[in-house]
Amino acid sequence: MGSKASAPGKAILFGEHAVVYGKPAIALAIDKRATITIKESHRDYTRIKSDDLDLEAILSPETGLKLKKGEMGILNYILKALEFYHDSTPINIKLKISIPIGAGLGSSAAVTVATIAALDNYHKRKSTLPSIARRAHRVELEVQGAASPLDTSISTHGGLIYLDKEKIEQIKGDLKDSLVIGYTRSEETAKMVKLVKERMERHPQIMNLIMDAIAHITRKARKALKSDDKECLGELMNINQGLLDAIGVNSKSLSEMIYTSREAGALGSKITGAGGGGSIIAYSHPDRTGQILESLTARGYNAMKANPSTRGVLIQ
Repeated sequence: MGSKASAPGKAILFGEHAVVYGKPAIALAIDKRATITIKESHRDYTRIKSDDLDLEAILSPETGLKLKKGEMGILNYILKALEFYHDSTPINIKLKISIPIGAGLGSSAAVTVATIAALDNYHKRKSTLPSIARRAHRVELEVQGAASPLDTSISTHGGLIYLDKEKIEQIKGDLKDSLVIGYTRSEETAKMVKLVKERMERHPQIMNLIMDAIAHITRKARKALKSDDKECLGELMNINQGLLDAIGVNSKSLSEMIYTSREAGALGSKITGAGGGGSIIAYSHPDRTGQILESLTARGYNAMKANPSTRGVLIQ
């Protein structure tokens, strides 16, 4: 008996951090995925393994968790999903992942969503997309302490979404061959969310105005996407970036990638995700993405083209 499920990573186009305070955000699933395979174990323990991450762990009812190699990181999300949605019988879990870890591209959400979907299938439980997204968000909250439902929603549903509080709207926008992501290792999301929260407590009037401005940008970007107004969309990304800088989540490496992208022809470029390291997303006409990619890699940064994925979680 076995089960397999996969889920995509994500990139936030507009609204990161503001979404934590009830503001809208726009995000898309990207064509990089996490795949969880579950098989029945004939031993008295559960084995979790990922060759991609050089990770292996043993979970035993008698001795608890033993990390044989690798880091806890992404493992925490699998363990929490098992705690909530598995009956403790021994299983073998294998993770394959093409999403960069710790880069703000939704790797933890993708792994969580894929794990829950694979467990549901393994136990022959009926589940819906909203249920998977809701339970995955619960796991992220438990592990991180604070998390918006954005990552788990986009990983579950796929496509390009506009999230306003808990209401999800699939929207249309032609982003094919238009996006480049540059990435480094980021600070923990929870740490960056806490940093913004503390700044919010020190300067509530100023920070609330900034969050309101980000919300206005996101709403206007939704219209620009629908009308395929590329110049407006790029300009809005650059304005959004200025506000992300103001709330304290930029870094030297992110700033360098942002300006390198613009100099190479990006219409707009900004942080995507929590910041403090992590990733930037550059938006351009399709004939410029190759040059942007080359410029980022020439500066020593990791970079990749990213296309939208219309597929969310898949049970295979």
